[in-house]
Amino acid sequence: MLKSCGRKLLLSLVGSMFTCLLVLMVEPPGRPGLARGEAGGAQRALQSLGAVAVAPPPPAAAAQGPAGLRSFADYFGRLSRARRELPAAPPSPPRPPAEDISPRDVFIAVKTTKKFHKARLELLLDTWISRNRDMTFIFTDGEDEELKKQARNVINTNCSAAHSRQALSCKMAVEYDKFIESGRKWFCHVDDDNYVNVRTLVKLLSSYPHTQDIYIGKPSLDRPIQATERISENKMHPVHFWFATGGAGFCISRGLALKMSPWASGGHFMSTAEKIRLPDDCTIGYIIESVLGVKLIRSNLFHSHLENLHQVPKSEIHKQVTLSYGMFENKRNSIHMKGAFSVEEDPSRFRSVHCLLYPDTPWCPANVVY
Repeated sequence: MLKSCGRKLLLSLVGSMFTCLLVLMVEPPGRPGLARGEAGGAQRALQSLGAVAVAPPPPAAAAQGPAGLRSFADYFGRLSRARRELPAAPPSPPRPPAEDISPRDVFIAVKTTKKFHKARLELLLDTWISRNRDMTFIFTDGEDEELKKQARNVINTNCSAAHSRQALSCKMAVEYDKFIESGRKWFCHVDDDNYVNVRTLVKLLSSYPHTQDIYIGKPSLDRPIQATERISENKMHPVHFWFATGGAGFCISRGLALKMSPWASGGHFMSTAEKIRLPDDCTIGYIIESVLGVKLIRSNLFHSHLENLHQVPKSEIHKQVTLSYGMFENKRNSIHMKGAFSVEEDPSRFRSVHCLLYPDTPWCPANVVY
């Protein structure tokens, strides 16, 4: 009897297990006690979790994600290719001039001394000044009636003829005051051994608004100059700044020149120069860079006798703003070019340069190969 009961119990257990397996294999309609929405939400949550855990292999396109991308690397690669495949933007047009200026808007100050009126000034009067008399102002240290007949604007500064710091600063002080009186837009300083290509100068200056702070030229040093600023009798202060050498020429906008007034006008320029005990062009750089905090705009279009002028290519001469001549490393230093005149006839090469730029000049030989 016990055996019969055990057999029945075993069969009952097996049947129950089989029934449970069948129930588990059939999807239940939902657990009692859950509303339809709750049951649906629970089912969706469970299905989502199941999908994350064991997602069935998707079709090829779906596996690659949007637009067939497999990873972020593919995405950024595709984005980069798309950018590369975009049509190239048209080249930007050349920068238009900041303002339309004429030679009469420019005040060119030529610093000289009486002993060079014939040796240097006559050459300039025959060449570049001959076409730009109204905009050129000659600052000298002695009366010369003959010079006044040839040039329209000759100013006797009554400064010393010495090539000293004080004499040079005296002339620069007069140059500055005369420019402010003129009302012109640009002040440009050059020496009596400079050739000025006025067309290129005006083109360069037209790129900058004259009302902004513009100081443009070329340094003669490869580092800022070190100086000592005298604060009082017993107090000194070290300063360093860039300056454009006067031997190559430099230009200052009217907007900046007006800001220089407390240190440059009415004789203040000479006292400022004494404060740092440096020449005129250094003092200009001190006021602009050290005092006013305006940076020099360097331009390789300005040239002095302190550089090797043989390195200026003949094909680029028409693009330069200023040229010079003199001695460099104990050798004659001038533009190296063939021209209308021999080196003996034209040691500065200014006449040959002038005939290259203005072949219609009456004294320029015709049919010259440069």
